[in-house]
Amino acid sequence: MSEHNLSRRNFFGATAAGALAGRAAAQSVIVVNPADLPDLTIKEVKVYVLKPAEANTGQGGANFRRSEQYASVVTNSGIEGNYVLTNRYSHSNWSNLGWLAYAKRALVGKHVLDMPEFTSQFHSAVGQLSYASAMNNCLWDILGKAVNLPVYRILGAYRDRVRAYASSQHLRTVEAFVADVQHTKSQGFTAYKIHPPWLANNEVDYKLDIEVAKAVRKTGGDDMALLFDRVGAYTRLEAMKVGHALDELNYVSYEDCLPTDDMEGLAELVKALDVPITMGEFLLSPYDYAKYIRFGSLDEVRFIVDNLGGITGGMKVAQMAECFGMLCQPHNWGDLLDHAVHFHCELAMPNNVWFEMTQPMGTTDRPYFKDQLRIDKDGYVPAPRKPGLGYEFDYNALHNMLDRVET
Repeated sequence: MSEHNLSRRNFFGATAAGALAGRAAAQSVIVVNPADLPDLTIKEVKVYVLKPAEANTGQGGANFRRSEQYASVVTNSGIEGNYVLTNRYSHSNWSNLGWLAYAKRALVGKHVLDMPEFTSQFHSAVGQLSYASAMNNCLWDILGKAVNLPVYRILGAYRDRVRAYASSQHLRTVEAFVADVQHTKSQGFTAYKIHPPWLANNEVDYKLDIEVAKAVRKTGGDDMALLFDRVGAYTRLEAMKVGHALDELNYVSYEDCLPTDDMEGLAELVKALDVPITMGEFLLSPYDYAKYIRFGSLDEVRFIVDNLGGITGGMKVAQMAECFGMLCQPHNWGDLLDHAVHFHCELAMPNNVWFEMTQPMGTTDRPYFKDQLRIDKDGYVPAPRKPGLGYEFDYNALHNMLDRVET
């Protein structure tokens, strides 16, 4: 069975066949005497606000001014945990300013090992508090640094690298996608995901999308694993027509083909199509996933840790999916630390296949990070070796780019 043909329909057999390969990593045991730990009482919370810098949306995208912000949580022993605070997807209570005030009240004077106390807040009106996500990710970063291990080793390492797919921008023409696939193949990628074109006023043309899917299959060849993500924009009829085309083209994932709240329409697609329906990126709590699984509204589970309470929430969803024999496909997009937190989950999950590599490769590079994300010669992303989140700040470079520090 080829790796890129995994779905809920054949996950159990593949998992059994691969169990021995992951067992050695999973059996690693961490024994730490609490008395040997540094003082992990939190003394300070702050935000680094960088000067605006020019960025772009990728190949064919428009330039814009980006001002990145990073959370900082510091312990009495001087260990600092960080995570990005840049706005990404809409959330009913997301505010960077709100995060700082909330985190200061919640964290200062508390101990990192008491993490669940202040990173699992759930409110019925708004779902999982987004504040908790950045706090949780910072605390995992601290904990890894305290015991000198990458986070995934603490979670329970299952593998030491993850196969990458090149994740396209929303390119505008068939020709642009063909060129992009050719470029990613030349870099060594063995898999590719289409984010099809947006037209004027955020309209879509499902017939154009099918032409893109056909051209990408022809260019990528039969051996390239292909995924497709419409970001929730189709009607039920459009989604079904595109899905049948993806079946004929042997695609391995059909993501967010309908709006997330259309559980009935999603269930119809699950029953009618062979291509696995992948959903969950826009759910705002770990507790929202169970009803989708029970109702049969997805084949593969997807999550963004920022919506779920951080790495801890992401692993809750991953383990829930595993219990139902389902693959789980975490999102990766944006900043290097966005990629990192999902990567650590992926490395600890027996029911994950993919690492989503934002295109063009290198978009996560920053002068204030000492490390980069790249694929190896086989098209996999190697696990980070450094402790914590594993991607280290160059604080001198960071401070040279600071606009201010909010405290």
